[in-house]
Amino acid sequence: MKKTIVLGGGMVGAVMALDLACDLDRSVVLVDVDNPRLEAAKRQNERLEIRQADLSDPAVIRGLAEEADLVLGALPSRFGYEALKAVIATGKPYCDITFMPEDAWLLDEAAKASGTVAVVDCGVAPGMSNLLAGLAAERLSPCRSIVIRVGGLPVVRRLPWQYKAGFSPHDVIEEYLRPARIVEKGKIVVREALSEPVLVDFSETGVLEAFNTDGLRSLTETLDVPSMLEQTMRYPGHRDLVWALRESGLLSDEPIMVAGTQVTPREVTCRALFPLWTYEPGEADLTIMRVEGEGDLGGKPVRMTWDLYDELDPETGWTSMARTTAFPATIMARMIESGLVSEPGVHPPELLAGNEEVVQTMLRELQTRGITYRERVESSVAG
Repeated sequence: MKKTIVLGGGMVGAVMALDLACDLDRSVVLVDVDNPRLEAAKRQNERLEIRQADLSDPAVIRGLAEEADLVLGALPSRFGYEALKAVIATGKPYCDITFMPEDAWLLDEAAKASGTVAVVDCGVAPGMSNLLAGLAAERLSPCRSIVIRVGGLPVVRRLPWQYKAGFSPHDVIEEYLRPARIVEKGKIVVREALSEPVLVDFSETGVLEAFNTDGLRSLTETLDVPSMLEQTMRYPGHRDLVWALRESGLLSDEPIMVAGTQVTPREVTCRALFPLWTYEPGEADLTIMRVEGEGDLGGKPVRMTWDLYDELDPETGWTSMARTTAFPATIMARMIESGLVSEPGVHPPELLAGNEEVVQTMLRELQTRGITYRERVESSVAG
């Protein structure tokens, strides 16, 4: 029986493990430091094995990987790079969704040397956004621009924040702080996170506000497209509140003294915010994403668009953000396992977009899980 290890039992990692545990020829071990979190996942499927361990220790991860046939990663961003290094050292196949601040592809040579097949940034965004951007670049000749906009939101808006966190809240704050890399006129430029807000209207949600975040990541280096932009979307008003927190120093990691105690403003702010940003059991969330590529198809200028709108699954209780992030990773992991994705190295998803079987398998398997990317092609004006 194939043994699969899932590193991290949070909202997304638990769904990854439960999806994989549906395979009767597979044993799945979900690992996390939080035992109540593990027990909650096991109650959903008794076949799921659980193990408590400190995954901030790369040696622990290496030991776990050595006993597995396949490893998946769903850790907080600060642990992602060292976890990837630890798995690569074992040569075991790996699929990861971690929003790590480091460039994972710097470990490509190490992965090739150990024979590790690793697909990173394989969630919804980054993840499906990369795969679809890569598909636009493959199909359009030339591809002149790619714009990615994505948001995870509560269905019901509640002031003042109009937001709940569908994944690690620490990584949400990281999105609001990390400088955003975009591509303009063929060159990588850096903008502040939260900068250049624009309003975008969707039939399902109404008007949302989009602003720059560092979601292009590997796309800035892997795709030869002269204009690329990734933005996060929130209900209007949320961005202004976060911007005010940041500009006031309340998201700073610089320690300060308060009543004789040293604290960091960011940790204090997060402790106050995160209870307000936590979904109640059964509270509905939504995921909305649009990937647009413009260029020539058959010698004519077109715009290719992929749209996603998804909500919480009331039958399982799994949030939309957990599902739309977890399933691309579990589907990709199975493709690695089957040999469909077999070249050693560290691969962001866009590098697999040239394999039509990979693309169609991903879209088909997502659709069987109730997640549909709607594609359309329309004429556009050449830029």
